[in-house]
Amino acid sequence: MLLADVAATSTALAATRSRLAKRALLVDLLRRTDPADVEVVSRYLGGELRQRRTGLGWRSLTALPEPAAAATLSVAAVDAAFEQMAGLSGPGSAGTRASLADELFAAATADEQHLLRGLVTGEIRQGALDSLLLDAVAEAAGVPPGSVRRAAMLAGATEPVAVAALGAGTPDEAERALAAFTLVVGRPVRPMLASSAPDVATALAGLDRPVVVDTKLDGIRIQVHRHGDDIRVFTRSLDDITARVPEIVAALAAMPATDLVLDGEAMAVDETGRPRPFQETASRSATRDADVAAATALTPFFFDCLHVDGRDLLDSPLVDRLAALDQVAGSSAVARVVTDDPRVAQERFAAVVADHQEGVVVKALDAPYEAGRRGAAWVKVKPRHTLDLVVLAVERGSGRRQGYLSNIHLGARDGDGFVMLGKTFKGMTDQMLAWQTERFAELAVGPTDGYEVRLRPEQVVEIAFDGLQRSSRYPGGVALRFARVLRYRDDKTAAQADTIETVRALAGS
Repeated sequence: MLLADVAATSTALAATRSRLAKRALLVDLLRRTDPADVEVVSRYLGGELRQRRTGLGWRSLTALPEPAAAATLSVAAVDAAFEQMAGLSGPGSAGTRASLADELFAAATADEQHLLRGLVTGEIRQGALDSLLLDAVAEAAGVPPGSVRRAAMLAGATEPVAVAALGAGTPDEAERALAAFTLVVGRPVRPMLASSAPDVATALAGLDRPVVVDTKLDGIRIQVHRHGDDIRVFTRSLDDITARVPEIVAALAAMPATDLVLDGEAMAVDETGRPRPFQETASRSATRDADVAAATALTPFFFDCLHVDGRDLLDSPLVDRLAALDQVAGSSAVARVVTDDPRVAQERFAAVVADHQEGVVVKALDAPYEAGRRGAAWVKVKPRHTLDLVVLAVERGSGRRQGYLSNIHLGARDGDGFVMLGKTFKGMTDQMLAWQTERFAELAVGPTDGYEVRLRPEQVVEIAFDGLQRSSRYPGGVALRFARVLRYRDDKTAAQADTIETVRALAGS
């Protein structure tokens, strides 16, 4: 298949907001894809290269060669070129990689260059979510979407499932190929996700009672696998971090089971058992530094059991999975209550928040473990924090937001100036994007034709966020977590925005 076909589909995906139209575009391309190209095409449609690291980045793509006049690049040739770049190391590798990149981009048309650049930088904005791609694979193969989603959960990836389904000759053969994906201890499965509710009452309204009210810990998601003495620890993104977390490995080794798959969280806690700043947990899980590991140990907590000693529990109701969890995890099981009383659930939420945790997850007792779309069986509730901040700069949008001023830089008052706390483009409607593009053009200072446009610090925006973390990146020493725009505050001046002292007080609360 030509890369031009993928580039054209990517452009069309970015141009529409309709899920039905996006799915139709994906189905059309997948049906035209040669089986040998399905793995790579699926990855590109998901906005990623097959190679995790290529050595290329923004700086290496600042000056591209003139685009080719005609499309000649095949998907297979592009994948081979990136594979060659990824395999380079040692003296002279940077120069060789740059030459290979120039050769690749010189052979690409303008549309293909745009796609390749987005794949390299991770800046593909086409709205082709993984769940949408899985549904398109199901339609293209003529099988139920549920079969594809379950296979993807068990495989831990979309690409092998797409290859199996689309490489089969008939829908019946595709179903059999998908059924071959089973839970394998040692191979991570995609995690079950929770939808969100603004409060406990709303979460309860969608579930039969009684329900489980789990503590939502302020840590990192982990999935642990034990097969005898072989223990593996995976992150939410299914990266293997076993070598970095020997304390979690030791905790699993002490559990009374030979084969085990548990879902949970890991976090750094203080002497009282309360969570330490999230950044300590995040940096600890990302480093192999022995000194850092010794200074900041992670404690595992588990909230689900997917397999124990030869028994797969994915399809068992949560109540049975929790019984198995309590038997093997003991005190490492996440604290929870089971109740049919809304008052008890609300009190539990208040107690958890007071204990500096993120909130609660309300769960249906009869629900199986299912990855994929955020479903109604698990509903998370977190307290909403808001700040009135000032927009300091804005970045030009890409993909569907091409032509708009999109990603805003957020600042708190600091004396006579402002200090940056982070960036966001979350929560912006089309109307808001159009309004702020016009508004920020009025506030621009200096050049306006670059990627980033600096602004006079005048526009106040109300931002919701899930928490704060220490940051060495920003001068204020703190950064927003999961910031999103609620509304622009034309009723407030920049002098009335929240101060960095207020933000630091929240961070320390």
